[in-house]
Amino acid sequence: MLLPDDEFFMRRALDLAVLGRGYARPNPLVGCVVVGPTGTILGEGYHQQYGGPHAEVNALASVADQDLLRQSRVFVTLEPCAHHGKTPPCADLLIAKGVPEVIVCNDDPNPLVAGQGLARLRAAGIQVSTGLLAEAGRQLNRRFFTFQEKKRPHLVLKWAESADGFLAGPHFQQVQISGPQAQLLTHQWRTEEAAILVGTRTALHDNPRLSAREWPGPQPVRLTIDKNLALPPSHHLLDGSQSTIIYTYRERADKPNLTYVALPFAPPGAPPSPDLLPAVLTDLHARGIQSVLVEGGPTVLNALINSNTWDEIRVFRSPKRLERGVAAPRLGLRGWHSQERVGVDELFSYINE
Repeated sequence: MLLPDDEFFMRRALDLAVLGRGYARPNPLVGCVVVGPTGTILGEGYHQQYGGPHAEVNALASVADQDLLRQSRVFVTLEPCAHHGKTPPCADLLIAKGVPEVIVCNDDPNPLVAGQGLARLRAAGIQVSTGLLAEAGRQLNRRFFTFQEKKRPHLVLKWAESADGFLAGPHFQQVQISGPQAQLLTHQWRTEEAAILVGTRTALHDNPRLSAREWPGPQPVRLTIDKNLALPPSHHLLDGSQSTIIYTYRERADKPNLTYVALPFAPPGAPPSPDLLPAVLTDLHARGIQSVLVEGGPTVLNALINSNTWDEIRVFRSPKRLERGVAAPRLGLRGWHSQERVGVDELFSYINE
């Protein structure tokens, strides 16, 4: 039975879960709070790192008087697991500790769990409630839910455009459009997504590093589409400094930190299809990459927008004017989800609902 303060405890669990961002992946973000018989928090924890103890393990272990667990209520943001992965099932731990009640924010869509954890708890006589602050939980773990439900990575499209609607100079001439605060925020975003993608011309003309150099956190897997392996060996994407995947029509042997993926885009004897993206997304799903920050160029961005294959769009609009150049994507959307100032730029955010 839910009580008046229960939303407060679940919000605390959600706040804890955020602390694992970037480090828990590909596992979801999970927080857990243990509330004692007098309504005070006895322990709390979150999933800190992939392969490490889950949130429930950390929270239960933090309770000083373990005997109180038999009189406590446990708030957890995602259904406790019921399978052996990197760690034992959390459902079994809750049962072993004698916890009488568990309140869950979201059911787990992962087929390895998918209701089995809740069923195991109920079969042991534990009172289980679900759905408390469910929308907030889905927002927190939107990458995980997209990956499980849509069978592709969560796609965040990002670009910077001038006040007159250009994202590069004539002939893809590289131009610094966004200000320093926007660039810093972009580096933070790179640590929050599992991978970062650019198309062929962006890789060729900009020679990007696609790394998070200005913000602490894990580096994303670098992705690019290089149909005919035109990138020169001197380009940063081929330097082996971080994990990189090149999607191509051609075969080439892998190198340290550099994987070449030649996908069968057309029947034997037929010309290669220009529509690479569905095959790329299928391959990324198979590799367990749950989210991708797509930073260009216009061909990739427009293809994803036109096929409605995106989840979030973030656009920095600069006060600068270029007068001519490569046009930024045009969004046929009724309005933005949010707008905020980031330094000299305006950030417009869109959600595909």
